[in-house]
Amino acid sequence: MRSLLSRALATAMLLSCSAAFAFAQRPISLVVPFPAGGATDVIGRLMAQGLATRLKQSVVVDNRAGAGGTIGAAFVARAAPDGYTLLISSNTTFTVNPALRTSLPYDPVRSFEGIGLIGSSPMVILAHAGLPARNVPELVTLAREKPGQLSYGSFGSGTVSHLAGEMFKLRAGIELQHVPYKGSAPAMTELIGGHIPLMVDTPIATLPQLAGGKVRPLAVTGARRAESLPQVPTLAESGYPGFEFVTWMAIVAPRGLPDTARRALGQALADTLADPAVRAELRRSGIDVQSEPGSAYETRVARELPLLRASVHKAGLQVD
Repeated sequence: MRSLLSRALATAMLLSCSAAFAFAQRPISLVVPFPAGGATDVIGRLMAQGLATRLKQSVVVDNRAGAGGTIGAAFVARAAPDGYTLLISSNTTFTVNPALRTSLPYDPVRSFEGIGLIGSSPMVILAHAGLPARNVPELVTLAREKPGQLSYGSFGSGTVSHLAGEMFKLRAGIELQHVPYKGSAPAMTELIGGHIPLMVDTPIATLPQLAGGKVRPLAVTGARRAESLPQVPTLAESGYPGFEFVTWMAIVAPRGLPDTARRALGQALADTLADPAVRAELRRSGIDVQSEPGSAYETRVARELPLLRASVHKAGLQVD
């Protein structure tokens, strides 16, 4: 039995290596639709290194930022569907932009096919330490006592930070003023300085600020507590059962990939995400690793996009 199992494993590895060799004949471009240094860029470089190791070919990160991620996504959508141009992004690109914008230079389903999902991360509702609200119920009470007088910062209009804040407002039935910033760093600076009382941000941006004591996490927006913030309750635990909104990351390619490229890239990504060192690094970046095959991409888009469009409609949001 062991001999048969060993031969089967060896055959599977040989086929995987053969597919990778048959496909990866020149450098691969991994497009990051956001600026260098941000969370997506950091994770993109980690994935590029892992893919390069397993495909035995260089994978070059190409930052094409602008327009909330649409410039980079449109570039990949127009690229040849040969597997040599890939896109790594979050659901900002795949479901949030399509929900918020009436016109996009790409379609999340017709333009792309999934290589694989990487993982997810909730958003964190943060308060300045001086705000007299130590949890979500107290925040809701305060907001109802001062309708429209409390504001929350996001890292930009039309981002997951913005949408998470609006979804919380709708569910809680409160009025909060949205203040968009050009990125997480300036918004966090304003929160720390007490210029805004609230903010919605990612765990990776939140963690370094907690030690100073000027920022207080009230809740996370996932269905379960974040691995990086296990002491922070979910919104579901805070009185809003069923509330869930996370940012998830995937690598996609232009639709129409050859089978050889699809198999080689999917296997290389799965092997990268199975590496304990890579998983540990992703967790340090606030990502709960959830390696899923490319087919899960369309499933996620089909499930999430209608829900976000409904929330956008109720909130009266539009970015165009």
